Amino acid sequence: MTAEMLSPTTGLLRGRVHLLPVRVYFEDTDAAGIVYYANYLKFAERGRTEMLRTLGVEQQRLREETGMQFVMREGEVKYRRPARLDDALTVETALIELGAASVRMRQVIRRRITTPKSVAEEEVARFTAHVACTGLDGKPMRLPTRLRNALEDYVSEA
Repeated sequence: MTAEMLSPTTGLLRGRVHLLPVRVYFEDTDAAGIVYYANYLKFAERGRTEMLRTLGVEQQRLREETGMQFVMREGEVKYRRPARLDDALTVETALIELGAASVRMRQVIRRRITTPKSVAEEEVARFTAHVACTGLDGKPMRLPTRLRNALEDYVSEA
């Protein structure tokens, strides 16, 4: 297999929700083998980025073509259960609001639990992320029309 055939996973859309699989590696955990709290934020960031990529929005190209970038304006996280080394997680990302110059997303990270008789999932963390659109100078900037059009059909209820 050549390097040209390899590409990172971008997850998939199921309806209006983006699903991104994430495996917990040793580097994600603390000394007790539990995911370090800040790493959930990294998993959520990957989920938001890959949802946009799945919808045809590559952030670097967006910056180059429009001078617009996303910055985290506000975030809320609730930790429910610990995830551990080797767990298979799914980051669910949904757009819940488009503002003139911002996007609000809801994210849930679930852990797959497999037993000999069943497969289930439990929630390990829940996020609400409010990202602002700014120019490269950091000043607020309206969502470009092309971006708004790409996102509008995927906004779901909170």
